[in-house]
Amino acid sequence: MREIPMTLSPTRMIRQLYDWVMSFARSPYGAWALFLVAIAESSFFPVPPDFLLIALAVANPKRSLWFAAIATAGSVIGAGIGYWIGLEFYERLGRPIVEFYGAQDSYSHVQSLYREWDSLAVGIAGFTPIPFKVFTIAAGAFQLDLFTFFLASSISRGARFCLVGGLIWWFGPGIRTFIERYLNWLAVLAVVLFVGGFLIIRYAIN
Repeated sequence: MREIPMTLSPTRMIRQLYDWVMSFARSPYGAWALFLVAIAESSFFPVPPDFLLIALAVANPKRSLWFAAIATAGSVIGAGIGYWIGLEFYERLGRPIVEFYGAQDSYSHVQSLYREWDSLAVGIAGFTPIPFKVFTIAAGAFQLDLFTFFLASSISRGARFCLVGGLIWWFGPGIRTFIERYLNWLAVLAVVLFVGGFLIIRYAIN
């Protein structure tokens, strides 16, 4: 297994971490690597699991939904770790993580989202360009209801990863370029559908 090379440049460091993560794509430990990366990314790690998920799914399209499930499980566990960091160690760990990513403004924005939207904010968090770890740490710092947090995290992250895995399962490896090019637009579409479904249920009940 290759060691993780490190440099002083944050950009170079992230690129090297990305290359290291992707080296597991053709490894027999790829599924485990995906699981661990998904855990870490939800709480502190800079490289999202999407790229490794795409690579693994393209290599074995019939198992793409299984890889999506692995990524979802790891991401939800990692969300719990992020919540715990925000709840118990925000000043010592949470704030430095947020500052490392230069996400102080995003953190303040997330705070206002939680105040206004509560569980819906967590659901949207799984799709937005704002690092998911900022949402998980903020959820703990603001003491969001734990059941609501895990439910919304499971739905949003599951939808995101299953969208990627499902497209590869349905269309085959040829869809890879499309997904990598339009992943953010697909995420936006997923947000629209998620929010629309939430509002329909909310007003139907009322």
